[in-house]
Amino acid sequence: MTKQSRWQQCQQQYYLLLLALSFFTRIPVRLPEVVKPEMLHQASRYFALIGLFIGVITASILVLLASFLPIPLAVLISMAASLLLTGAFHEDGWADVWDGFGGGWTVEQKLNIMKDSCLGTYGAASLFFILMIKYQSLVLLSSHSSNPLLALSMALVIAHTLSRAVSTSLIFSMAYVSEDAQSKVKPLAQHLSLKGLLILLITAAVVMFSLLPAVHCLVLMGCLWLMRFLLIVWFNRQLGGFTGDCLGAAQQILEVAVYIILLVLASPATTFLTEAGL
Repeated sequence: MTKQSRWQQCQQQYYLLLLALSFFTRIPVRLPEVVKPEMLHQASRYFALIGLFIGVITASILVLLASFLPIPLAVLISMAASLLLTGAFHEDGWADVWDGFGGGWTVEQKLNIMKDSCLGTYGAASLFFILMIKYQSLVLLSSHSSNPLLALSMALVIAHTLSRAVSTSLIFSMAYVSEDAQSKVKPLAQHLSLKGLLILLITAAVVMFSLLPAVHCLVLMGCLWLMRFLLIVWFNRQLGGFTGDCLGAAQQILEVAVYIILLVLASPATTFLTEAGL
């Protein structure tokens, strides 16, 4: 491989990283070349890395605010900041899934409801509960730690990274279903290569094992892999595959799951059992 070809490959990966950033955040990105639709599914390999970026930004805001505000209020404002950073991209998918699955009987009805821009009762209620569970989990996690800001920062970084890695990995295992030819997610959902999957999982593993004890990492991996299996079963039964909204809903479920699992691992009872070697 020549020096020029290596440079071109590095440049292409840089473009894909910028494309992933523009897809998952509201940060203005100037792409240096015309973006082809098929490049989006190649960019999906970097979605876990974008999750890491979002987690670091959210954690930094939380730590800054907690220097002069009570931790519960700092948690709430940092959550709002993450919504602004991502444009509530995944939360929108979460609400659409609950509107569609709750209001439709057939696959066609569910897909039509999910494409509707109006927010229904199921979606509004689901948004309230998912945000409340996030908030309560993070506040409780801070109360179970001797260093609450460190615990919260680690939780945010791990949750944002792992949830995007595992939810994006669904593309590798499932069929895409949608009647909307103009869907923004369609180029992404057509294919995830084995190389892309490995990059996702390695990114998630490096972040997780860098921040948590090995035993906690194994517990987290087992729980998330089980949840991934259950999500595949759920989406297949409802739609026979997945849509972009399903990926957003999966990310929200997995993010909350990480917070709850870390909370359980940080609880006095679990800490006692771990120290006792049980």
